[in-house]
Amino acid sequence: MSNRQRRAPKPYRRPKKDPARILAYEALRAVDERDAYANLVLPPLLRKAREDGRFTARDAALSTELVYGTLRRQGTYDAIIAECVDRPLREVDPPVLDVLSLGAHQLLGTRIPAHAGVSATVELARAVLGDGRAKFVNAVLRRVTAHDLPDWLDRVAPPYEDDPEEHLAIRHAHPRWVVSALWDALGGEREDIEALLAADNERPEVTLVARPGRATPADLLADAEAAASAAGETERGPDAPEAERAEALPGRWSPWAVRLTEGGDPGSLDTVREGRAGVQDEGSQLMALALAETPLDGRDSRWLDLCAGPGGKAALLAGLAAGRGATLLASERQPHRARLVARALAGDPGTSAVIAADGSRPAWRPGTFDRVLADVPCSGLGALRRRPESRWRRGPEDLAGLAAPQRALLTEALRSVRVGGLVAYVTCSPHLAETRTVVEDVLARGGAEWVDARPALSGVPDLGPGPDVQLWPHLHGTDAMYLALLRRTA
Repeated sequence: MSNRQRRAPKPYRRPKKDPARILAYEALRAVDERDAYANLVLPPLLRKAREDGRFTARDAALSTELVYGTLRRQGTYDAIIAECVDRPLREVDPPVLDVLSLGAHQLLGTRIPAHAGVSATVELARAVLGDGRAKFVNAVLRRVTAHDLPDWLDRVAPPYEDDPEEHLAIRHAHPRWVVSALWDALGGEREDIEALLAADNERPEVTLVARPGRATPADLLADAEAAASAAGETERGPDAPEAERAEALPGRWSPWAVRLTEGGDPGSLDTVREGRAGVQDEGSQLMALALAETPLDGRDSRWLDLCAGPGGKAALLAGLAAGRGATLLASERQPHRARLVARALAGDPGTSAVIAADGSRPAWRPGTFDRVLADVPCSGLGALRRRPESRWRRGPEDLAGLAAPQRALLTEALRSVRVGGLVAYVTCSPHLAETRTVVEDVLARGGAEWVDARPALSGVPDLGPGPDVQLWPHLHGTDAMYLALLRRTA
């Protein structure tokens, strides 16, 4: 009998289950299978994992980085993985592709050593896919390690001179149509659009808002500092993303804003848990503040939020209105979102009300209100930093279905306000088809005029020629919010 025949088979070794990577995989599967959003899926998964006492702050930081980093650069990683597999990418099972993408991000987008990234991802594949498909994952990732990210980008992206939009799309992980739309809205040269696309791929700060009449920014800063001190230094490990201790800072532009650097946890703050403050991008705060602070002749006692869900802008407006003796009516078409608005307004010092109603078929008489916010449903292309997966879900055809509702809602907003009253048309999108084109189409029917929105954002730079305003992540550190202020004239 030969030595080979006498050799005993190796005992089977169970895969090592890394809780941080398994949680990241579960979050990606939820995003893929249920069209869920990572910013909604990930927090409850992290909370549940922490409850067992074995999931550390290091694990949470790593899971968060893996989920968001993988989603942001999904298009780039797909192009690289496609060069490393022996079949069309569409023929790779989605769960396998999710594991490969997680591995690619560890190898190309973090400081995790290559051998550790491959080994950990193969162990993840064994745990969630089985040993057979883990071998495929191992083979593909070893091909990925043949080059670093800059070298891969040179290989998979066409030269800028040959195809500028496709070059930028692959290098900055945005669909080509999104690159084209953002470039049209932004204008400028190559360095301008590259700065915007790069900003979309940066992790945004957590921004909070102190709700007027319920908390002050000073209260929120003190609460955030106390929570950070109690938490102490964040636990770190060799494969967790670098970070410093969370710090609370005043907002850049909004007097009601507080920023938590390095991803501080807003759920740890008493002011947030009690509803006296909320999580809200500073750009969104500026939209509500611009409507509230623009001078108005005559009566100023009745305000309306036409599309109020989930309630962030409504809560800010309600507090500002109450401080002037005015009231806010918050209207939201979807009942479950109306309940979120009611929760955000609970404890409001004024007499604000919430109703479930279709803003395009209003339940109030024309000319009822003095100020109206129309924050209309849109593509969400302005919030790609916070919802990176949305860039891969949307297509240019989706905008066609939004055009009619946007025009209808702006039309009804103008009917709802009295003559001389103000309407703020707001979208979390810079796409021209959702912004100035909508406003110009509605204004062409007569009965309203532009109001220069720039004075209402005093101190904010780079607001353009007006009269409308477009905020940008790379210029203002906010979501790409659009604002048009209109006055009803007839």
